[in-house]
Amino acid sequence: MEAYDENLRRLQAVAEKEGLILNPDQERVQKVVGLMTENFTAVGEYVCPCKQQHKPPVKGADTLCPCPEMMDEVAQEGHCFCRLFFK
Repeated sequence: MEAYDENLRRLQAVAEKEGLILNPDQERVQKVVGLMTENFTAVGEYVCPCKQQHKPPVKGADTLCPCPEMMDEVAQEGHCFCRLFFK
């Protein structure tokens, strides 16, 4: 649970820095953060579970969170692809 909590704090800091919030749906947040934490435990990188192309994740080959497209997605859709970050 410590790795999950650390990742959640990291993502909350990203949201705050960018003027965003995390999804108010706590189940969605728990799912995405949990899967991302599992990826971090496996390969040492915060691989985005929603954009992940390799199962299991491959270090250096999968999209990391936050992804480069996040802010564009939020600007266009009001949230990122994963529905983790919202305006």
